[in-house]
Amino acid sequence: MTHYMNVRGGAGDITVPETKSPKDNLYLSVNAEWLKTAEIPGDKPATGSFNKIAEDVEKTLMADFEDFASGKKEPKAKELKEAIKLYQLALDFDKRNAEGAEPIQEDLAKLTNLKDFADLNQQAGQLSKTGFSLPIDFGVNIDMKDTKHHILFHSGPGVFLPDTTQYGTEQGDQLLAVYKDQSEKLLQLAGFDNPTAKAYVKDALAFDEKLSKVVKSNEEWADRPAVYNPYSAADFKKHFKSFDVEGLITELVGHMPERLIEAEPRFLEHAESLVNPDNFDEIKGWMMITYINSVVGSLSQEFRETGFAYNQALTGVKEMARPQKHAYHLANSRFAEPVGNYYGETYFGDDAKQDVTRMVEKMVQIYKNRIQANDWLSDETKEKAIVKLEKIAVKIGYPDKIEDIYSKFHVTPAEQGGTLYGNLSAMSRISIQENLDKLTKEVDRSEWAMPGNLVNACYDPSRNDITFPAAILQKPFYDLHQSSSANYGGIGAVIAHEISHAFDNNGAQFDEYGNMNNWWQDQDFTEFKKRTQDMIDLFDGVEYGDGKINGKQVVSENVADAGGLSNAIEAAKSEPDADLKALFENWARVWSQKAEKAYMQMLLAVDVHAPGPMRANVQAQNMNEFYEVFDVKEDDGMYLEPEKRVNIW
Repeated sequence: MTHYMNVRGGAGDITVPETKSPKDNLYLSVNAEWLKTAEIPGDKPATGSFNKIAEDVEKTLMADFEDFASGKKEPKAKELKEAIKLYQLALDFDKRNAEGAEPIQEDLAKLTNLKDFADLNQQAGQLSKTGFSLPIDFGVNIDMKDTKHHILFHSGPGVFLPDTTQYGTEQGDQLLAVYKDQSEKLLQLAGFDNPTAKAYVKDALAFDEKLSKVVKSNEEWADRPAVYNPYSAADFKKHFKSFDVEGLITELVGHMPERLIEAEPRFLEHAESLVNPDNFDEIKGWMMITYINSVVGSLSQEFRETGFAYNQALTGVKEMARPQKHAYHLANSRFAEPVGNYYGETYFGDDAKQDVTRMVEKMVQIYKNRIQANDWLSDETKEKAIVKLEKIAVKIGYPDKIEDIYSKFHVTPAEQGGTLYGNLSAMSRISIQENLDKLTKEVDRSEWAMPGNLVNACYDPSRNDITFPAAILQKPFYDLHQSSSANYGGIGAVIAHEISHAFDNNGAQFDEYGNMNNWWQDQDFTEFKKRTQDMIDLFDGVEYGDGKINGKQVVSENVADAGGLSNAIEAAKSEPDADLKALFENWARVWSQKAEKAYMQMLLAVDVHAPGPMRANVQAQNMNEFYEVFDVKEDDGMYLEPEKRVNIW
């Protein structure tokens, strides 16, 4: 007999489809047979429960788009009609191939013609409003300490690799080599000769390497409150000698605000050493490379194929999406809410909405009971937590109205001289202006963070709301016809997961109105931080595929998972047909995943979620009920000593 002790994540390699007992590996006991036969679609890097639903939604909507485009069906919403026009433009590869690089020449010239740093200073505002990436740029976000209002927000630029920690590694070097080759080829397709293309790329990579030493890693970005660093205009401007930051801001929003938020103080400290006349060639190269890689999806098939190499190296995906799927995704990305509303109105039943609403209400009540019965919180903190809990706004299915911005997107068809690139660029300019215009407007709390056709759910700490799009409200997460315990192991745990985000290491620092505000008694917050550190330690270094989990990067999602599952268990217990075996099995089922190795590595570097299979097993190991249901003993692979189990909510 094999003896196991305290294996985080269960016995065996979770990526190998070997059937195990639930005592040794819950995830494999449920999913091993599926793993043996599951096939990853050629144009996807992974498959699994989330992916399978997304693929079904995609097939359904692609068929509808085809019917709309051919005239078999007539879209009702005017915004959806525009989406179909964009879809038709995207699908016309004869036109796109004939145009080649012609649609981008005017915009490309704006970069090519930049003469020097003084010219960049003068052009920065218009370049930003047009959608070009700048090394210094601004947007408008909700003020995290005054969530009725917006504020100007600055963060450093992104880097070419998925994470700063990959620079200087063998994997990072390999990826950059692919990116370098792809970028040179794209520039040549755009009309540059070989030496010019190589020079631009060399400069771009040099600037990107400098950025990688300064901008935040994904682990650092996972700390949401750390992005809130207020500066007075005077203190902010002190960091810029060469770059005309006040001129850029004034052009973007019409004036220099008295205060603004810096998300990356370390970048700000290095801003002058990065953005100055001596670095102009590198900055120009970086802007050129960022631009040319961003436009491949709106040009010819040759551009698409050339621009596929880096994505393939990054994710392991075997083939590009076929034209119809590519066109659908492009139209869906620009008209997300109208498409999501169409999906919700057409395929999401009112019975399901009422049932899920009932589950949310029940989960909130159970959460309230658990907070009141909590043995490590003071009465003062409990009271504040319950106030926050009762204020959470719930959004199920899809929004009642489509945001105004979508009515501003008008597609110029081919017969009127419209190109795919030209239409997408026009929409980008509208989106940028819409964001900048929010600076003087109050926050609209009715806005949805996700469209109805997205297979996901979320909590927004600044709005204190939870969103469950229609697309996730189906099997295995939810089915009117499966047992209540199975539903609690799926959508019930997801609902409680999102509620738990209000009390994770990030969300816990925001009050009932979404303002960043410490509502905790000191001793309670000290104990809470100790428990979140235990969650970091529980996951940190756990092996998955060829890599290891970064416990700090994934802590907020793990706190939410633990809260979600523990509350779902309690909810299931209260039902007359309680069956915790079915709950744990469905919990493991919803995290089924089969992924390409490169994609698994990328997710470990960038994702704030632990890999699904590990979420399934480690969180089950935290629950005392799991040991009772499956009679798990010390020698079993899923056994974790009671003092090592982490329970927060």
